[in-house]
Amino acid sequence: MDLEQLLKDFLEYLEIERNVSKLTIRNYKHYLKRFLSFLPGGASSPPSAITAENVRQYRLFLSRFVDEGGISLKRVTQNYHLIALRSFLKYLLKRDIPVMTPDNIDLPKAESRSLKFLEREAVDRLLAMPELSKKEGSRDKAILEVLFSTGLRVSELVSLNRDQINLERREFGVIGKGRRQRIVFLSDTAAEWLNRYLKDRTDSSKALFIRYSGKTPDDAESLRLTSRSVQRLVEKYVRKARLPVKITPHGLRHSFATDLLHGGADLRAIQEMLGHKNVSTTQIYTHITNPQLREVHERFHRK
Repeated sequence: MDLEQLLKDFLEYLEIERNVSKLTIRNYKHYLKRFLSFLPGGASSPPSAITAENVRQYRLFLSRFVDEGGISLKRVTQNYHLIALRSFLKYLLKRDIPVMTPDNIDLPKAESRSLKFLEREAVDRLLAMPELSKKEGSRDKAILEVLFSTGLRVSELVSLNRDQINLERREFGVIGKGRRQRIVFLSDTAAEWLNRYLKDRTDSSKALFIRYSGKTPDDAESLRLTSRSVQRLVEKYVRKARLPVKITPHGLRHSFATDLLHGGADLRAIQEMLGHKNVSTTQIYTHITNPQLREVHERFHRK
C-alpha cells in the first residue's frame, strides 16, 4: 500500500476514531501532502521511503521554504508539519507497518512570543468603539463583549448558534479544541448587549452572529460570520480606538485571562474557563500577572 492511500486512511481514522475537529484534519492533510510531495517518489512511495535522511532533508526544506510572496515559514509552523508527520508515523506503527520511530523526529525549539493583552482601561475603550445606531454596530458590540466576557477562541465564537445561549442563566456550553466540552459565562453587560442584538434580528439563520453586507443568500446558514470577518472587525476597532497594542480576537482571550488573574482568580478555574488541556498552558499568564514579584521588587529594589 502506498503512502497516498495510507494518508487517506489516517485522515479517516482521525475523523472517526479520534473525533478530531475538521480544522485539524484539514491542517494535517495540508502538512502531510506537502511532505509526500517532497519525497523522491512522491505520494506513490511506500512507507519505507520515510527515512531519517529524508526527514532531515525535509526539515531543511521547511527551514528554507519561501512562498511566492517571499514569506518564509515561522518556526511554530515548521513544528506543526513535524507534529503531523509524527502522528502519521504513530498511526502506521499502530497498524504494524514498519516505519521509522516517531520519537526520532525532534521538534526544534519554538520561538518565544510576547503575550499581547489589554489592560482594563484599554478594553473599555475598545468596547466603546462600535456605532450602536447601526445594526452592524450592535452586532459588533455584542461580539466584543462576548469575547471579553467568555475568553472564547474565534473559531468557537463563530460556530455558536442562537439556541445554545441561555441569557437567563448567562451561560452556555462550548466544544473547543480536542472536542473538549466546557461551560462559559456571560457578564451582565455582555448578556444585555447580546440580548439587544438578538431582539433586532429578523432573519431565520440559526447562527448567533451573521453578516449584513453582500447579497442575501438562499441558504440562511451562509449568513454566518467567518473567523476572518471577526478578526477584521476587531482590527478595525483597535485602529479606531488608537490602542498602542495590535490586538486580535485571541488577544481578547489573553485579556480575559489576565483580567481574571489580576482579580485574584484561581489558576485551575481559569484553565477550565479557557478550555486548556493542561494547566501548564494556563501558567503563561502568571508570568505577567504575578503580584508577588511586584511586591518583592518594591520592597527590595534600591529606591
